[in-house]
Amino acid sequence: MIFTETALKGAYVIDLQPMEDERGYFARSFCRKEFAQYGLKFDVAQCNVSFNRKKGTLRGMHFQLPPKAEAKLVRCARGSIYDVIVDLRSNSPTYCRWTALELTESNLKMFYIPEGFAHGFQTLSDDTEVFYQMFEFYSPEHASGVRWDDPAFGIRWPLDNPVISRKDRSYPLFGKQSSG
Repeated sequence: MIFTETALKGAYVIDLQPMEDERGYFARSFCRKEFAQYGLKFDVAQCNVSFNRKKGTLRGMHFQLPPKAEAKLVRCARGSIYDVIVDLRSNSPTYCRWTALELTESNLKMFYIPEGFAHGFQTLSDDTEVFYQMFEFYSPEHASGVRWDDPAFGIRWPLDNPVISRKDRSYPLFGKQSSG
């Protein structure tokens, strides 16, 4: 695996290194030793799959509040997504900045998202499947989010008129939500 830190400290793009032959390829997608070398969380608590029928589906921007803040590792297993993170760490020099990465079934990239970041994505194709490795258990009482279209962040989504849940549409503007 090749780890490349993004402009947002602690967030990494991880490229798989496939070994190919006539059958296809084999690639390691997780190694505790390699994650530890970069100081990244590596104790997986649970794994999740998100299947999205329609191109333009938008999920986010989600996070969990302390003491159940979660880091996650995201990979697109089928289709393609525009994956977005926002730094919500108030003591960070990149506070309220965002970055995005296109994850596809064929580019073999993953996104490591540390604690203190909001995360969301928009599907770029129909029938998209996203695989998450979560480094904290889901805790409904700590689940929170910020608006996907909040002007405080100015995220530029690739597709207009997203398919988005009522819950994700109802998050308050940043700074207006309770701090837990």
